[in-house]
Amino acid sequence: MPCRQVFQCQQLQTKYLHMCAGNRRRYGHFEEANTVLQLNTRVQGEGPAIILLHGLFGSMDNMGVIARDLAADYQVVSVDLRNHGHSPHTPTMTYPDMATDIGAVADRYQLDQPVLVGHSMGGKVAMQAVTATPARYKAVVVGDIAPVDYPSRHDQVLAALHNYRSEGITSRRQADEQLSSFVAEPGVRQLLIKSLHRDNDGFFKWRMNAAVLRDSYPVISAAPPLLERQFTGPTLFVRGETSDYVLPEYEQAIVASFPQAVLQVVPEAGHWLHVDNPAFFLAFLREFLAAL
Repeated sequence: MPCRQVFQCQQLQTKYLHMCAGNRRRYGHFEEANTVLQLNTRVQGEGPAIILLHGLFGSMDNMGVIARDLAADYQVVSVDLRNHGHSPHTPTMTYPDMATDIGAVADRYQLDQPVLVGHSMGGKVAMQAVTATPARYKAVVVGDIAPVDYPSRHDQVLAALHNYRSEGITSRRQADEQLSSFVAEPGVRQLLIKSLHRDNDGFFKWRMNAAVLRDSYPVISAAPPLLERQFTGPTLFVRGETSDYVLPEYEQAIVASFPQAVLQVVPEAGHWLHVDNPAFFLAFLREFLAAL
């Protein structure tokens, strides 16, 4: 077991409240707003239930290493969140709607108090779900995100989504060359390329709902509207050592909604902590799960 860097958050007096408005644009061929969607899922293993939630622009495959490891001892349900992967497209990306989607997954598989494990945007979805219906979930693990507003961190990615043209793109190498005009980091381009698929004309187009993700970005980057509700069950926040997504000044917002929150720090890892250092992330996660 690696050495741990842990602190137990202290109860604070100031309450945290943030409201955000949902994007309610309609696109005729999409699911209607506020419908409960049947998300694309993959189930592995047997035992106590865990639901894994990926981040923005990703898919369930981003959490694949974590899912395969945990499946030795747990029933792991990996999901593609709405407008991502193979899940349905819909005009809304609000956190209450996405939390409802996750509740529907728990109902579909008759999961008894699953643990939610979410990274980045998936962590916000997890926070929304457990505070909205706390009796439904046993515990929550939040990867490198806090219940706060974030400034835009994806301007290059949003530009790539807006300007990408699939016509004539018949290989992922060609897609990478086009995306490199907007996104300098190869790792980020590889994440985006995983969301491409070949259409009937043989061209690589987005599988994710790029238009809605782009238009909904202000809602996604905002704090989830927890409405002063609390989840008092076991709660683990995990941040990457070199990441600036979970700062000391966010502790007040965390403790206001998650009074039992404990923070672990994954060394030699940035925002993609489960990719940069999966061994440490899994060690912290397994220790937390074993104590439930």
